[in-house]
Amino acid sequence: MSELSQGTAARRIDRPVPLRERVFEALLDLIITGSLAPGQHLVEGELAEMLGVSRQPVREALQWLNNEGWVDLVPGYGAFVHVPTEQEADQLLAVRTLLETESARLAALNADKDGVARLREICQQGEAAVLADDVDGAVAANAALHRYVTELSGNKVLLELAAQVDRRVRWFYTPVARQRGKQSWREHRKLISAISTGDAERAAEIMREHTDRTRQSYLEARQSAPAETPAPEVPLRRRRRTVARTAPVKP
Repeated sequence: MSELSQGTAARRIDRPVPLRERVFEALLDLIITGSLAPGQHLVEGELAEMLGVSRQPVREALQWLNNEGWVDLVPGYGAFVHVPTEQEADQLLAVRTLLETESARLAALNADKDGVARLREICQQGEAAVLADDVDGAVAANAALHRYVTELSGNKVLLELAAQVDRRVRWFYTPVARQRGKQSWREHRKLISAISTGDAERAAEIMREHTDRTRQSYLEARQSAPAETPAPEVPLRRRRRTVARTAPVKP
């Protein structure tokens, strides 16, 4: 390798993100926000038209979503948004409680004034979203606050593990965000107060109770809601509604 190559190896220009990855992210966002509902039939042609792309990147994105458990591919019938079982949701939200309880404890030991100020800023954004009945904004602020608490913990392994479950947590939280509403943000205020005073055990206790309430709210909502249709084992008679057309994904 030449001297020039050795000196500039770390400066290589990033390649453009493949179209299938951008389609994957667009579809995943629609699933997480509930625009594509659990059990919904995903038709390649309709998705391609909605996103302004050809069928090939849609097909590749659906396979990728299937590999990660967001979509079920049923031979002969097509793709369907995965319908999580109560056990799946319960287990994931229980793991979330374990991770974030420890994150809160460590955040109380490590957070500085700037960190606490940032938490309060995010909390204000979430409260404003609730007042405006902006569910997407409240869900985004909730995710940002929890992620920042984990950042303040100073534990990179915790941060990596929390990031792995973040999207599924948002998927499960979205249906109950309006129900949790102001109470959720009052709990956030108590958590921030404990972190600001360095009360590690109190912060851990508040976070454990807070995340467990969300878990219980989701499970109760599941039990009281009409049963969602899983991927079929028999031919479909009709499809579920399609989503509204969104802005195209630029090739």
